[in-house]
Order: sequence, then C-alpha cells, then structure tokens
Amino acid sequence: MQLTSLVRKQHLIGLVFGAVATMATGSVFANGAIGDHVNDLKGHLGQYSEEVTWLIGKYDGVVDTYESKGQKAVETQQLIDFWEEVDFHSAIETNYVPVYANIWQGIYGVKLAIEAGKPIADVRAEQEKLNSAFWQALGAVKLASQFQEKGLLAKVQTTEAEPTTMPETLDDIKHRLDRVVAKFAERLPEAATTIVHDTYLNRFEGVEGALIEQDAALVEDLEKDFNVTLPQALEGKSSVEDVRKVVDAMQAKLDKAKSLLLEAEKKRKDVF
Repeated sequence: MQLTSLVRKQHLIGLVFGAVATMATGSVFANGAIGDHVNDLKGHLGQYSEEVTWLIGKYDGVVDTYESKGQKAVETQQLIDFWEEVDFHSAIETNYVPVYANIWQGIYGVKLAIEAGKPIADVRAEQEKLNSAFWQALGAVKLASQFQEKGLLAKVQTTEAEPTTMPETLDDIKHRLDRVVAKFAERLPEAATTIVHDTYLNRFEGVEGALIEQDAALVEDLEKDFNVTLPQALEGKSSVEDVRKVVDAMQAKLDKAKSLLLEAEKKRKDVF
C-alpha cells in the first residue's frame, strides 16, 4: 500500500512539473476570466476541496434522480453548468490540461449515458470515472500549490506570451496540442481545429526551416499530422482517446525535434 501511494505521488509530481514547463511559455484559456485565485493556490485549497465535494454530490444527485424518476426528470445541461460554476475549473485548467480534458470526458460520459437511456449501472460506471478524475485533479492542484509557494511555479498569465527560442516554441506547441484534446473533450471540435491550424501557422512554421536541416522526414511527418491526421480525427467520429493517441504521437515527435535543435545548438557553441 505504501509503495502504491509513493508511485502515485511521484506520478502526480511528474504531472505538475510538466505543467511548470508549459506554463512558463504562456497559456491560452477559452473560458473567460480565470481569477486571481490561481496565483494563490495554497490559500484556496480548502475552497477547492469543498468544490470537488460539492461537484461529486451534485452529479450523484443527478444520477440518483435518473435512477428513481427516469430520463425525463433529468436536465443534463446541469452537468456542464455545475463544472463551469466552480473556481476549481480554472485551477486545474491552468495546471494540468490532460486531467482537465479527462474531467470533460467524464462529464460527457455521464451526460451521454443518461441521454441514451442506458442502464443505471452504466451511468454509475461513467460517474466513477468522473469522480476519479476530480480527485486526481485535486491532488495535482495540491502539489502545484507547494511548488507555487516555493517559487517553482510561474504565475499564470491571462494573455498569451510569445516564446523567445525554438525549444520554447516546441514546448508551447505541445501545450497547445493538450488544449486540442481538452476542447475536443468539451465537444468543441471546431475550437479544437482552430487551435491546430493556428498552432501550425503561428508556431510550427516558424521552426520548421531549422528542423528541416536536422531531419526533413520528421518535419514532413509533423506537417502531415497538423494538416491531415489530426484534423481528420477531429472531424470524424473519433473518441477522445483516439484524438489523444494522435496528439501523444505528435508530442513524441516534437520531443525528438527539440532534442535535435538543442544538439545542433550545442555543436555550434562547441565550434565557436
């Protein structure tokens, strides 16, 4: 039990440290003002915990109503409204986008199961996935609060900051791709597609010239991903996991691209 807890804690630390790197290059948020509370996470942990408990209770109430009174007694739009009402929404959005996407996926899992009139056992199973995502998100925010207190976590910027180096640009591209998954999980495929096109035009095209010198085939693969593979996944009947697999593959290629650029820069410095 102790070993399992340690592994989980180490995994969450990795999630938050990954967020530190992406937040340093600036963030884009599509749900309005995020609030000053995200720059004082420790001071709001009690509030976030209360909100997670409140959310779980609200979703449980909706599912209970479905079980006792049937589909017509449930307003499934409430499932979205509850999530957008709490400050915790932006606390996790600004700290770990993949878990944020999992929450949206869980909300829609419950919503669509109810709308399809599925057996209560199926709805409860979707609800359990959502609850698990909430608790994972709260754990990530608690760890982020520790890093923030020690000055290891950059302040959240409400306006987008331009990356100043090519490696920073590649990190920013990876973060934007995480947001593509999140927008798709929110059932906003057009918004997700817009992020893809904008990222390609305003980020990737700025580094591909230097990358071609290092690995032309890798650049060709990524161009296809940006312009064909990922847009097709967003336009088709793909699941969130299908889109995430495409994004994961792209991010692995971007990691390789970053390594190539850093190595090329090191060689130039060694020469001079």
